[in-house]
Amino acid sequence: MRPRLTFLAASLLLAACAVKKTDATTDTLASAKDSSGGASPDTARLIATPTGFVQPEAVRYDPDQDLYFVSNFGKGDFQAKDNNGFISQMNPDGQIVRPQFIAGGTGGTTLHAPRGMTIVGDTLWVVDADAVRGFNRRTGAPLATASFSTYKTGFLNDISAGPDGLYLTDTGTNTIYRIAGGKITVAVMDKALAGPNGITWDAANSRFIVVPYSTESSIKAWAPGTKTVSDAGKGASTKYDGVEILSGGRVLVSSQGDSSLHLFTGGTGKPIIKTGGAPADIAVDTKRNRVAVPFVDRSAVEIWQLPKQ
Repeated sequence: MRPRLTFLAASLLLAACAVKKTDATTDTLASAKDSSGGASPDTARLIATPTGFVQPEAVRYDPDQDLYFVSNFGKGDFQAKDNNGFISQMNPDGQIVRPQFIAGGTGGTTLHAPRGMTIVGDTLWVVDADAVRGFNRRTGAPLATASFSTYKTGFLNDISAGPDGLYLTDTGTNTIYRIAGGKITVAVMDKALAGPNGITWDAANSRFIVVPYSTESSIKAWAPGTKTVSDAGKGASTKYDGVEILSGGRVLVSSQGDSSLHLFTGGTGKPIIKTGGAPADIAVDTKRNRVAVPFVDRSAVEIWQLPKQ
């Protein structure tokens, strides 16, 4: 069965909390526990560690407004449909400017346990426990809901905009769904996805990069309209979570297998930053070459300066 979207005000588009600052850096593999100074452009550096979140799972950078959205599971069980999830706004230096910019149970908003996010036009699309929800990225007003109530889902996780719709991962069922034209469809279901977690559009190669949360050490590639999942790079860890495409075709991936950020270049991944915990769904500040890394269990986010290419 194909559930239809419930549109509240818009159609689906295809078209102050504590901030701990540091100068931590190392020569090669940067660590959140290091405190040496004198960072060079070729090393990573920890900029800030804002706290005050409640189980933050994902971050999305909005270059137009120059801020991050941070999705919070909220208190309690992240699998519960308790309508207490929320999304914070955070500035590039780690200051939380609006702790509950969008909040379940406020202003007609339903939001249980938000996770992955993507931006299309003025709509912030958010994956929730049982739906994908659209909000105005400037006002926070609810706009649309794509309900998965009639699907047997495992764990709806991350989302990315492709050329013909929205695509989201279901880690528990090895599925990628497509939302377009007011309908939800299964785009691909394949064990080769190995527990698909983070997903991002690789425009240069007309494909998605999908990272598995499993014992699989390779990241995956899949093109819309096909049923073939292939390896896009061999890594040095497992339990991948977030993924972002950088300049020059490089791929940045967070790994809970070794609590690090890995950089894939030429089909090979290696760790470049040792984080302070189990990193979840990351986001890159394209103006400053920084990455924000959320930690569900720490209720914190780390902001790192990335090394130059």
